[in-house]
Amino acid sequence: MPATRQPLSVAIITLNAANQLEACLQSARFADEIVVVDSGSTDGTQALAERCGARVLQQDWLGFGPQKQFAIEAARHDWVLCLDADERVTPALQAAIESALEISQTSASTSAAPHAFRFPRCNRFLGRYLKHGEGYPDWSLRLFDRRHARWSDDAVHEKVLCDGPIGTLAGDLLHDSAESLSSYLTKQNRYTSLAADMALLAGKRSSLGRVALSPLVRFIKFYFIRQGFRDGLPGFVHIAIGCFNSMIKYAKMLERQNAAPR
Repeated sequence: MPATRQPLSVAIITLNAANQLEACLQSARFADEIVVVDSGSTDGTQALAERCGARVLQQDWLGFGPQKQFAIEAARHDWVLCLDADERVTPALQAAIESALEISQTSASTSAAPHAFRFPRCNRFLGRYLKHGEGYPDWSLRLFDRRHARWSDDAVHEKVLCDGPIGTLAGDLLHDSAESLSSYLTKQNRYTSLAADMALLAGKRSSLGRVALSPLVRFIKFYFIRQGFRDGLPGFVHIAIGCFNSMIKYAKMLERQNAAPR
């Protein structure tokens, strides 16, 4: 008798992702349902998703965490795999996910059964999939039982909050944004502003020491200790941008602190 597994929904949020989404949807066809939550695309994203068999919903932008939470709440099944439009599930990761869902089916009543699973994400940057440094393994917790986990409300760097055990799966999730370096830097500028605001709201403070030392510490960690040098020039540029982002986040925090009324 063939093994049974927990039914699975794939949840994807989109905005003008027609040039990337089809490969993502094809890689997720093993799921029992794919739900796409679009926030106003004008490039045919919604029609493409429907042609590929996804259930498409429209929702004005709520922020990364809330938008993804809306998507998983709209899913028909409790076990959800969250993907971005520029990501693809590899055959190895698909096999690991299906095996995990079979185990979850047989051990659903035990308290030790994982409520969520993380797996490595492999990022493509400047034409190369990074395998070291900051770009890999880039652990991503994306598969979970929504009865025990949810997305945080963070405006950026959102994460899954889980109330139980978390397992680890083999197999990579491929991330290929296909964006230009210019657009990547524009996005990073926006992210550092959001990260600075979130840090200040959490009561954190910046200083000259943080501005000066954080990029240096980050470079040593990812380029030397995590062997980012093995990814060649793309690895160096990726880590250098991350170090610059760290400095800029603390500099923006300092700017906001100095501008605050005394």
